Parts: sequence; structure tokens; C-alpha cells
Amino acid sequence: MKRLLIACLLGLSLVGVARAAIDTYEFKDEVERERFRSLTEELRCPKCQNQNIADSNAPIATDLRREIYRMLDDGRSDKEIVDFLVMRYGDFVMYKPPLDSRTWLLWYGPFGLLGLGAIVLCVLVLRRRKVEKAPAQVALSKAERERLDALLKENRDTQD
Repeated sequence: MKRLLIACLLGLSLVGVARAAIDTYEFKDEVERERFRSLTEELRCPKCQNQNIADSNAPIATDLRREIYRMLDDGRSDKEIVDFLVMRYGDFVMYKPPLDSRTWLLWYGPFGLLGLGAIVLCVLVLRRRKVEKAPAQVALSKAERERLDALLKENRDTQD
């Protein structure tokens, strides 16, 4: 029974591997093949977190590879292809989005947060130093001072 279960699980795991399609495209020359490879590696898959179109197995990545191949076959330039994909999917498809009014937070936000964290840390450290340097100013009444002196004297006498 265990062998049958193991065989079934192994068979099911191989079904996913067999389903993975390999794209094969016929290019006019090696330059066009290199352009295709370059474009698919520098553009991000819209579905995947951080995977380029060339490495992704998502259905949309397959469609985008096919679309890039079609546009290359039509004679479009790399800029036209990238502009088409950016228009369709936004700046997310590019690993290095352009620096403009929509993306300045993306480019400079981490530095701003780092600076803000440094300022907060400095303020906290300075406050702590200020509290540690401040002398304890406790006003004791005359009776409390006399009692404290007596306790200190008693403590000295017992140590001797």
C-alpha cells in the first residue's frame, strides 16, 4: 500500500514538470536573438515578485515573451517595445524605473527613511544623556537629613 501511495505521489509531482513549456522561437539572425534575450531579462514579470520575463513560468510571462517576439519580428525598436509594456503594465515591469515626479519617492524614499531614523536615534541618545547628567535634586526636610546622617553614621560604625 505504501509503495502505491509513493508511486502516485511521485507521478503527480512529475506531471507539473512535464507541463512546463519551453519556448522556441526562430530568429532572423543572432542580433535579433540577443535583443530578445536582453529584453526578456531586463523586464520584470507583472505577476511574479522579482523574476524577469525570461525566467518566469507564469502564463502572462509566456504571453509577454510571445508579444516581444512578435514586435521584434515586426521590426520595432527596443525602446518601442519597452514603452509599449510600460504603457500597458506601468513602471513596475522595469527593474530600473525612470526618475520622474511619479517615482521620486521610490528612488529617494529609503534614504529619507534612513535619515529620519538617524535623527530619531540622535534625539533619543541626547535625551538619555541629558537625563543621566542631570543631578538628582531632592529636597529633604531637616528631620529627614538628621535621620539620613544617623543611618550613615550607624553604617560606618558597624563597618569599622
